[in-house]
Amino acid sequence: MLGLSVIIPCYNEAHNIRALLETVDWVDEILIVDSFSTDETLAIAKEFPVKILQRQYQYPAEQKNWAIPQATHDWILILDADERVTPELKTEIQHILSGTPDKVGYWIGRQNFFMGKEVRYSGWQNDKVIRLIHKSHCVYEDKLVHEEITTNGLIGMLEHRMTHNTYRDITHFLEKVDRYAGWSARDYDSKTGRVSLYHLFLKPLFRFIKHYCFKLGFLDGRVGLVISGIMAWSVFLRYVKLMEIRSQPKTK
Repeated sequence: MLGLSVIIPCYNEAHNIRALLETVDWVDEILIVDSFSTDETLAIAKEFPVKILQRQYQYPAEQKNWAIPQATHDWILILDADERVTPELKTEIQHILSGTPDKVGYWIGRQNFFMGKEVRYSGWQNDKVIRLIHKSHCVYEDKLVHEEITTNGLIGMLEHRMTHNTYRDITHFLEKVDRYAGWSARDYDSKTGRVSLYHLFLKPLFRFIKHYCFKLGFLDGRVGLVISGIMAWSVFLRYVKLMEIRSQPKTK
């Protein structure tokens, strides 16, 4: 079987890291790429056979692109601390690596949980990410948010999904939304004209309608309403932060 390295970028994930590591105890190498956690993340991680690398975090794509060459094995599974590899997904990955893969990377679907509920709709029903990759053929595009893998080969799709526990509490989730809105504002700066009521009102409204109506968020009940509202808020916040960026004095 081909060797497999797992890369886990993390910061203050003591509440998540043990449960994740228990689902990848079958791989050949586990790299914890830690951004100088101040909680018990590393103490818990050291209970497992892991290699710990510490590096200051800038943004997701930059951190992952730095981490990928650090892996010993050509095949890499990249996981966030709030994700879990199911037994079915484990078996499928092992089956692929027991032969000669004809792809250089694979999409993996995610079953999302939010506020303790499984999210079946709300725009998250087709959530998928490229996470099983050959390190010689894959790299993350240099974007601050919504980064995807770029490759020079074919990408496949795995049948089984991982689970994604995206929610700890509302404060933590809104902090994440705020952080990503700031990164998104920087990405959008070069392709956005003057920020207007269209950006501050209509675009957030369209995002809410998209998630709640067209993506069937109403079928997820109160959770779907909350998700749709937060998605709309993230769009509003992106353009508020873009206005803030543009109002700052230019440095020479």
